[in-house]
Amino acid sequence: MGDRPDPGRIVADADVLAADLLLGGPAREVMDLIRAHSWLELVATDELLDDAEAVVRELANDDLADDWRRRIAALVTVVEQPAGDHPALAAAYRGKAGHVLTFDESLRSARAGAELRARVETSVKSPGAFLTVFDPEGLYPAVVGGEYPGPDCDPRE
Repeated sequence: MGDRPDPGRIVADADVLAADLLLGGPAREVMDLIRAHSWLELVATDELLDDAEAVVRELANDDLADDWRRRIAALVTVVEQPAGDHPALAAAYRGKAGHVLTFDESLRSARAGAELRARVETSVKSPGAFLTVFDPEGLYPAVVGGEYPGPDCDPRE
């Protein structure tokens, strides 16, 4: 894909990662969608994962936070984050991700979108909005090639 973002690479902001574990709802649905397809790649920075882990630690407990961090490490591709950058946006830019999922309205605003498009062609959506437009079957031929085989992983493992 060259320098263009890869539509099969997705960044879930810390709020989405924590909500997946602690709340469910659209965050869990979107993360299950990602976990169910081995060809979709979750991209993050260590700082983004640190933020999510801190939320889990604060709202739940140390054991759950530690277990979550071990499990997410097996799922995510970690990229470097320059000092001072927003973790999710740095992950999208450095990881050439086509999508950023966040509950942060300031990142989903028109102004943020215009500023972001000047640097990277990344779509920023809430998990619910992403679920309404994301079509793995339609994307598969462009990302992997061939006929879509359906989900190929158990999202709960």
